[in-house]
Amino acid sequence: MGNTSSMLTQYDIEEVQEHCNNTFSQQEIVSLYQRFCQLDRNGCGFISADEFMSVPEFAVNPLSQRLLRMLDGLNFKEFVAFLSAFSSRASLQQKVEFIFKVYDFDGNGKVTFNEMLDILRDLTGQFISEQQREEVLTQVLEEAGYAKDSLLVQADFMKILGNSSLKMEVEVPVD
Repeated sequence: MGNTSSMLTQYDIEEVQEHCNNTFSQQEIVSLYQRFCQLDRNGCGFISADEFMSVPEFAVNPLSQRLLRMLDGLNFKEFVAFLSAFSSRASLQQKVEFIFKVYDFDGNGKVTFNEMLDILRDLTGQFISEQQREEVLTQVLEEAGYAKDSLLVQADFMKILGNSSLKMEVEVPVD
């Protein structure tokens, strides 16, 4: 699997499928492998941040710089695990874990008001003022039972997002 010019064996496919908690079918994994090989332009078995930026949908995503921190240097197995959060078969827990990692920019296991504000800033751009962003975020936190100075852990995200019908799905084209 390390060499992108090699073919996936049935064992490789099953191993990747198990690694991503069966969020992708075997056929989808083969399609993802083909896409991985296209992205891995230098054929080293890993995808760099620059190679990810060649995907137009990714390049225009307002969170692309945060996502690149999670993506740079992924091998195929890690690539599929990253994408598994976007599978229609991913559990709410898997989706919340992914979202938490995006928010937890410094990777310390806690999300601060400022980290949440940074995401909101990335998502809203110039459409709302900094004061409006702070007011909205403060209100959301208070409605969920948290204060502005709360340090949120992953369980807090699960509590906040657990009752939502969170949709984070991409379709994997299968040939």
